[in-house]
Amino acid sequence: MRTIFEQAVQAYNTIHAPKTLQPKAVLFDMDGVLYRSMHYHARAWHETMARHHIDMSEEEAFRLEGMRGLEIIRMKMEAAHRTVDAATAQRIYDEKGEKFSSYGSVTIMEGILDLMKAVRTSGMTVGVVTGSGQHSLLDKLEHDFRPYIDRRLVVTSFDVEQGKPAPDPYLQGLQKVHALPHETLVVENAPLGVRSAVAAGIFTIAVNTGPLEPRLLSREGASLVFPSVADLHRQWPSLMQTLAPAAS
Repeated sequence: MRTIFEQAVQAYNTIHAPKTLQPKAVLFDMDGVLYRSMHYHARAWHETMARHHIDMSEEEAFRLEGMRGLEIIRMKMEAAHRTVDAATAQRIYDEKGEKFSSYGSVTIMEGILDLMKAVRTSGMTVGVVTGSGQHSLLDKLEHDFRPYIDRRLVVTSFDVEQGKPAPDPYLQGLQKVHALPHETLVVENAPLGVRSAVAAGIFTIAVNTGPLEPRLLSREGASLVFPSVADLHRQWPSLMQTLAPAAS
């Protein structure tokens, strides 16, 4: 009987034939993957939008994770039949960022440094693709994840015109790590992020670090879903063993 890893890899290879999965890079999302930060983001969105008389629950913030902040603001305003100009949207987003920063520092996700070490030991390049424009986190990346992350290999909300769930962020991530879709893995935790990576043609692994049901990640096309980053790290050798024949 084939393992879940063999089934996932075969399904990807069937869809993308004649290409076969031969990864040489891994693109990580940031919030909810590198940092245990989504609970702060969700709270900041809820409280900031409430100040502007817009209903946005913390659960909705988790579901919208990955979208650029300005796009979330415009979408929520339009849904409330209100218009918002670029300057006002930016001011609201800045308020949200200040709220986020006021809650205190966030912690590195359990298991992520071990996973990055395993990725590098496997001979793969590490990149980051985030929909965030949160300077308080972006400015910490190289320090917190030295020697695994190079700021030049990071895609943020400032680098694209269309954010997740459009494929653009991950397509740009591919360019930064000099890899093709079948040469790359993505580690995501958000449904919209999974959709973005899958639309870019990349084998996408989801880690369900938030309160959403795992089926929401599978439904968006995640090839594998793990309950945590630490669990993905524990299973990493098995995944690499599955990929070894394809890479030989």
